[in-house]
Amino acid sequence: QVQLRESGPGLVKPSQTLSLICTVSGGSITTAYYYWSWIRQSPGKGLEWMGDIAYSGSTYYRPSLKSRTSISRDTSKNQFALQLSSVTPEDTAVYYCAQGYGLGPRYDYWGQGTQVTVSS
Repeated sequence: QVQLRESGPGLVKPSQTLSLICTVSGGSITTAYYYWSWIRQSPGKGLEWMGDIAYSGSTYYRPSLKSRTSISRDTSKNQFALQLSSVTPEDTAVYYCAQGYGLGPRYDYWGQGTQVTVSS
């Protein structure tokens, strides 16, 4: 069974970079045809897809966040990471990693989420 867990700092200062890691167990991040996504949730916007990295290593980003977002992976550790630069308080949210499949998309497995607050 696939399990995902987010980790990283819970507090980030404005203008700095938010960095999170998702550790995956029970399945390989290189298995076709899954992709691995970052999704965040805030009271003002609800669930917001940020981007993902496919099993092949290809990345895709939400257009409004593309200039600030970088998703990478470490296949030896079965982990993928999120970096969001130049953060503001509007980036405060619960951040989730999830396994995606297909064009729907399907998100069958989610991490528990981690609260990240942007504040000085």
